[in-house]
Amino acid sequence: MDIDFNKYYKLAQDWCMQSGWKVLIILVLMYVGTRVAGPLAVRLFPRSRRERDPEYAKRAETLAVLLGYLFKVTFIVIGLVMILGEFKIEVGPILAAAGIVGVAVGFGAQHLVRDVISGFFILLDDQVRVGDVIQAADKGGLVEKINLRLVVLRDLAGNVHYIRNGDMGVITNMTRGYSRYVFEIGVSYREDVDQVIEVIKEVDEELRGDPEYGNAILEPIEILGLDKFADSAVIIKARTKTRPIKQWAVGREFNRRLKRRFDELDIQIPFPHLTLYMGRDKEGDAPPVHVAMKQE
Repeated sequence: MDIDFNKYYKLAQDWCMQSGWKVLIILVLMYVGTRVAGPLAVRLFPRSRRERDPEYAKRAETLAVLLGYLFKVTFIVIGLVMILGEFKIEVGPILAAAGIVGVAVGFGAQHLVRDVISGFFILLDDQVRVGDVIQAADKGGLVEKINLRLVVLRDLAGNVHYIRNGDMGVITNMTRGYSRYVFEIGVSYREDVDQVIEVIKEVDEELRGDPEYGNAILEPIEILGLDKFADSAVIIKARTKTRPIKQWAVGREFNRRLKRRFDELDIQIPFPHLTLYMGRDKEGDAPPVHVAMKQE
C-alpha cells in the first residue's frame, strides 16, 4: 500500500496556515499568562497601603498567592479549550466525561475535598495569614505558606510542619492585630508588694523609652495585681501589649532588666524552700524536736 506523503504534507501545511499559527499564539499567551499571574495578583493590592499597614500586607501576601494560583489555572484551562477547538475536537463530551470522573475521584479523595473546603473558609474568614505565629494541630510556628490544601509552619527550632487544612482544628493566632506578653513575677513573702509593683512600672517606663524596644510596645504595662500565694513566693501578674510577634523579644528584655533592678534593691526572687511547723495538741503542747549537730 503506497502512502501519499505529498497529500499528508499538503494537509499539514494547510492546517499550519489556517490553525497552526493560532495554536502557537495561544501557547505563547498561556506562557505569558502563567508568568504574569503572580505579579498581577500582587498588583491588585495597593503597594502604598501594604507599606503603611503591616496587617494589610500580611493579608495581601496570603491572598496574592491564592489569586496567582487561580489565575494560572484559569489561563491554562482556557488555553487548552481553545487549542482543542483548533484541532476540531468537541469540548462538550470531554467536559461531561470530566464531570463524571470528577465525581468518582471526589468519592475517593474525600480528605482532599475536605482540605480544600476548609482552606477556602480559613482564607475567607482571614483566620491565618503568611507571617502570623499560630498554634494548630498540636504544632506551633511562623506561617511560611498557606493555600487551599495546607499550611506550612516553621517552629523556633527551624523544623517545618505541613498541616492539612482539614486537620487544623482549633487555630490559635498569637499575632493577630497585636500581641501580649503575660508576666508572672514571684517575690519573697517578706517583700512589700506595693514597692515591687512600683519597680515593675519603673522598669516598663525605662524599656518604653529605649529606642530599640519603645516602638514595639503599644501601651504601658498593665498590673493585674497579686495573683496568688505560691509555696515559696507571692505571684504578681502583669501583661504588656506589643506589636505582632514582638512580645517575646520585649518580654525577655523586660525580665532581664527587672532581675537586674531587683538585685540592686535587694528584692528577693525566692528559691523553693520549706517551713516546718510541728503543730500542737489540744492541750497546747508541741512534740519535742531533737536536733543533732554533727561536725565533719
